[in-house]
Amino acid sequence: MSQRHFEPEQDYQTHREDELSAVEMSDKLCQGFIHHDNRDRQKAIAAFAAVDRVQFSHLDEDQIRRAAEGYVDALWAKDDVEDGCRFEGNGAIDPAKIPETDWSPVQEAFERRAEAAGIDERYAALTTEAWIQHKTERGDYWTPTMHAQMLELRAVLQTDDYPAKPRSGQGGFGPEPTRYALGIEYHDARQWEKARDAMIPYFQFILDNKTD
Repeated sequence: MSQRHFEPEQDYQTHREDELSAVEMSDKLCQGFIHHDNRDRQKAIAAFAAVDRVQFSHLDEDQIRRAAEGYVDALWAKDDVEDGCRFEGNGAIDPAKIPETDWSPVQEAFERRAEAAGIDERYAALTTEAWIQHKTERGDYWTPTMHAQMLELRAVLQTDDYPAKPRSGQGGFGPEPTRYALGIEYHDARQWEKARDAMIPYFQFILDNKTD
């Protein structure tokens, strides 16, 4: 996310970290990606853990830390994979090499996150596939992204009923995973504020529907 709009060192003094508002959670998520861009692993873990501490408030601190570390480890592993897929000379990523490369370190990191947070194990393979497709020409990354986020939301809400829908319209992964994919689209378009704003209702839904 853009450092111009989201300062990594922003400190929220009005709430404990387990009482962040949806806006603050969205900002923290953005900060996590800023710290990743700045190659600061510990600050990235701290930012993502702040979000997970609210999402997974039923977990203990060790589980929360391991869940955040799994996500950050996946980001770092992704960078390593991409570095092996760059053109010589200009350093740009060759999309043709992306699906042919070994992404198992990324999936293993997501598996650690899923295990720590109690997320359906399919989350790891789906999110890895989403990241692969995101770097290919016209790859469909949004379908596995939304499926994975549906599984994460079920773990957050501690229910298998999400998304609860009437008899008709049973397809789809729910409005919140759709918002998550929208946030990625705005990020890709470098529309930073819209990316942040798209995630606020996602986190508000979590705050409004958590049972603990």
